[in-house]
Amino acid sequence: MFVGRAMTLFVIMTVLLLLLVVRFVQLQIWEFETYQTRSDQNRIQVQPLAPPRGLIFDRQGELLADNRDSSSLALVTERIDTIGSTIEQLSQLVSITPADISEFEKRLAEKRRPFEPVTLRSSLTEEEIALLAVNRHKFAGVEVVNELVRNYPYGSLFAHAVGSVRRINEDDLRSLDSVTYSATRFVGKRGVERYYERSLHGEVGYQQVETDAHGRIRQVLDIKPPIAGQNISLYLDGRLQIAATAALGERRGAIVALDPRSGGVLALVSNPGYDPNLFITGMSSAQFGELSHSIYKPLFNRAINGQYAPGSTFKPVVGLAGLVNDVMSWDETIEDIGYFQLPGQERIYRDWAWTRNNAGGQGTVDLRRAIYRSSNVFFYDLATRMPVESLVGFAAQFGFGSELGVDIAGASAGLLPDPIWKQGYKGEIWYPGDSVNMGIGQGDLLVTPMQMAVVAATLANRGEVVRPRMLLSSDAPLPEVDPPQPLAAVAGPTPEDWENMVDAMEDVVHRGNQGFRQNGTAWAYIGRDIPYRMAGKSGTAQVVEIRQGEEYNEEELEEFNRKHAWFIAFAPADEPVIALSVLVENGGGGSSVAAPIARQVTDAYLLPQLASRN
Repeated sequence: MFVGRAMTLFVIMTVLLLLLVVRFVQLQIWEFETYQTRSDQNRIQVQPLAPPRGLIFDRQGELLADNRDSSSLALVTERIDTIGSTIEQLSQLVSITPADISEFEKRLAEKRRPFEPVTLRSSLTEEEIALLAVNRHKFAGVEVVNELVRNYPYGSLFAHAVGSVRRINEDDLRSLDSVTYSATRFVGKRGVERYYERSLHGEVGYQQVETDAHGRIRQVLDIKPPIAGQNISLYLDGRLQIAATAALGERRGAIVALDPRSGGVLALVSNPGYDPNLFITGMSSAQFGELSHSIYKPLFNRAINGQYAPGSTFKPVVGLAGLVNDVMSWDETIEDIGYFQLPGQERIYRDWAWTRNNAGGQGTVDLRRAIYRSSNVFFYDLATRMPVESLVGFAAQFGFGSELGVDIAGASAGLLPDPIWKQGYKGEIWYPGDSVNMGIGQGDLLVTPMQMAVVAATLANRGEVVRPRMLLSSDAPLPEVDPPQPLAAVAGPTPEDWENMVDAMEDVVHRGNQGFRQNGTAWAYIGRDIPYRMAGKSGTAQVVEIRQGEEYNEEELEEFNRKHAWFIAFAPADEPVIALSVLVENGGGGSSVAAPIARQVTDAYLLPQLASRN
C-alpha cells in the first residue's frame, strides 16, 4: 500500500513537473516574442515631446512673445486609486487652494487623452518642487511637469495686437490633429498667435522611456527631439505701441497706425486690455468672471471688431464721390445757414455747431471749406444730389463693408448699407433721409478703426489702397502666407482732386488765426506748434438720436450714450510714412479729444526720425 501511494504521488509530481516545463517552454520559447512585447509595453513607454513655440518680435527685434520654464503639479488620474485622498495629502506639502481644486475638477471633466497629466497647481516654487521630490515615493500618479509655456513680457500692452494662446479644450481636440498636438496644452486663439498657429507651433518630438511599477521614469532609451516653431517679426513698433497706449490713457477706445507704403500695422491698441499671461498661469473663476462680464469689455478687440458710425471722417469720401459723379466741383458753393431740409419735409438736419444761440450757420461754403470746417449742411446737400448706389459703389473702393487685412485674424467687415440691404434686413425702402445721414457718416453705416486707418492710408497714397498686414519677416517661408491679390486703386478722382483733398485735410490741422468760422476744426487743439505737415479729419459720431428741437447735452446723458470721438490723419502730408485712426468711445468731440491723441502718436513716430535727419 505504501509503495502504491508513493508511486501515485511520484506520477502526479512528474506530471505537474512536466506541465511546468511545458509551460516554461511555451513562455520562454514558443510565445517569447508575444510576452516580451507585453512586458516592454508595461515597462517602456513612448511619450510625445511638445515643441518650443516660435518667438514673436517687433520690427526693432524686441521680444513680444517668448517661452519660459514652468513647473506644475499634475495628476495622472488613471494611476490613482482615490483622488480626493491624494489631494488632501498633497495639500500638506504644498499650497492647494479651493480655486485650484475647482479648476482641476473642470479640467478633469473635459475630454482629454488617456494618461494625460491633469494640472492641479501651476507655477510651483523651487521649495515646493523640492518637497514633492523628497516625498515622491509616497504618491503614485503624481508628477511635477516641467515645460516651456508662453510668456508675454509686456503683459496687456500687446494683448490685442499679438493675440494670445489658450488652453486646448474639448472643441479644439475635435479640430486639431491628435498626433501633431499630442504633447501640446495650449493653442493660439487670438490675433497673430491664432493666424500663424501652424508655423509657430513647431513639430512634435518623441522619447522612449523605461518606467517602474509606479509609472516613474527610470531612464530614457531613445529620443527624437521636437522641432521648434518658426520665429516671426511683425511690423509693430514697440515704442510706438507704448506711446499710443499712453496717449489713450484710461479712455476706452482704439488706435490703429499703418505704414501707408506697405500696409504694415505699426501700432494696434484696444483699451481696456487684459493680461494674456493669466490664461496660461491660471486664474480663478472670479477673475475670469470679472474679465468676461465687465461692462467695459477688456477682452473685446475694439481695433478690429468694434463697429461704429464714422461720423465726419467719412466726409472726404463723400466729397470725392461728388466730384467723380459730376454733381459738384471744387469751386461750387452753397449757403450753410446752420441746418438742412429736404424739399417738402419739415424735419431739420442741423449742423454740428448749431445751437439756439448760434444758428447762423457757416456761410458760403465750397468743398475745401466744408472739409476743414466740417460743414454738415454741405454734405447733407451733396449726398442727396447723387444716387446712393453711386456713393456706395465709390466708398466700397476704400474698403468700407469688407475686410482687407492679409493676416488680421477675426477682423469685422463693418456695414456699407444700400437700398437692397435695407429692404432685405429691415423690410423698408431707402428714404432720402437715409442719404442725408450717410452724407455725414451716420445712419446704418458702420466701420472699424482698422478700416478707417485704411481710409487714411488710401487718402495718403492718393488713391492707392493697401492691405493691412502684421507679418514683416520670418526665419523661413510660412505655409499661412499666400501672396495677396493686389487691390485696385480708387477709380475716378484726378490727381488734382487728390491733392486738393489732401490740402483741405491739411487745413483741418494747420489753418488758424483766421477767426472762429474760418479756422480748421483741429487747429486750436493740435496745429499751433506742430513741426510737420499733417493732414487729418475729425469726426464726432452720434450714438443716440436727439429729437427735433432738442440740443445735445453731454452731461445729461449716460456715459454709453455720449458721442464717439474720431480722428484720422497721415503725415508728413507730401510723403506720408504713417497713417492712423483714433477712436475714443463716448469721448465727445473728435477735434478736442481724438485729435490730440493722434498728434501724440504721430509725434512719437515722426519726431525721432526728423531729429535724426537734422
